[in-house]
Amino acid sequence: MSAVQVPSESFGGKLARLGRILGITDTASEAGREDEAAAREAGSAHLRRESERRKTLYDEVGSFIFAHDLDLTPLNFGLALDYITGNDIAIEKAVRAILTERGKLTNGVAEQIIAEQRAEELTPDTLGDMLLEVEANLDHLTGIANQSSSSAKDFGAALQKQAATLGQADTGEAVSNLILLTRSMIEKTREVEARMRDGQVQTRLLQKNLESARKAAEQDHLTGLPNRRAFENTLREEAATAREGAEPLCVAFCDIDHFKVINDNHGHDAGDRVLKFVAGLLAKISDDRCHVARHGGEEFVMLFRGMTVAEAAKVVDDARIDMAQRNLVDRKTGERMERVTFSGGVADVFAYPEPRDALKAADRALYLAKEHGRNRVYIARDMEE
Repeated sequence: MSAVQVPSESFGGKLARLGRILGITDTASEAGREDEAAAREAGSAHLRRESERRKTLYDEVGSFIFAHDLDLTPLNFGLALDYITGNDIAIEKAVRAILTERGKLTNGVAEQIIAEQRAEELTPDTLGDMLLEVEANLDHLTGIANQSSSSAKDFGAALQKQAATLGQADTGEAVSNLILLTRSMIEKTREVEARMRDGQVQTRLLQKNLESARKAAEQDHLTGLPNRRAFENTLREEAATAREGAEPLCVAFCDIDHFKVINDNHGHDAGDRVLKFVAGLLAKISDDRCHVARHGGEEFVMLFRGMTVAEAAKVVDDARIDMAQRNLVDRKTGERMERVTFSGGVADVFAYPEPRDALKAADRALYLAKEHGRNRVYIARDMEE
């Protein structure tokens, strides 16, 4: 009779069977199952909490953007997120300072905060600096090319002279070979010179293209006006010129009223056309002593050299009246748009320690003009008394 092979029982199985025989519960196994269930429940609870947290954060960001009438752009969303979460301490402090002072943000102020606090990113400012550095390197390379071209020309002339001398000698085949070799070297030298001349032409063309790129980095692509970076450079230059000539210098901020309503009612294309129209209206004032730039969003900045603050305010106010009397039409529908107006704030640059302080004063005056009903121009001096 053959033996029956019984599968061997594992140690864990024997222990469990022994426990059942003796009436002992496998507490370790049950505890493991309870722990697993608890882990699953904890995981589900964590996912629910994370989902709720993200929903709450999304609602807070949206409420912040709508509370301040900010455009729905990635930059504004990022600024709101950084402020609410505290991910970027510099952004949080800058926004908090504006809210403490004014109680509300604008698109222009939001763009300015982002530009100032994230200068390490590739902005028009950093792009302009990079272009200047490349231009300097190209100038250096052009100098080397000119020097090399001159040296090659001298070397070619010397070889040609030597070849002429050898040609007069009667030293047989060796001299003839030397003459042929020398003439070959002369031809190669001339070829190098031609290539270097072509290289110089290409370098000059590249410099021209870089100059165009530099100008583009200082120009607002929508309105064609200088941008904030270009204006700040102009402000420094004009301040130095005005001080030297003992001339007054004033700065003004202009901000289109209820611009978000224009975008909401007529679309962003219409909003862009309004921006370009206001830019063109203000640009008509500009000359070599009056500079206009788009500062960001629906905000424009102006600089007046040789005008008192009252005279500058009068020029801005005349432009405001002109704008308020215009009847703009929505191209898409053919319907007349709501009256488009702007508010302004003007400050005397030399009434403050630094030009940037005058910019802030003009911005505060603009904010107060908005607070007091819009479609008006305030002088910073009047507001501080």
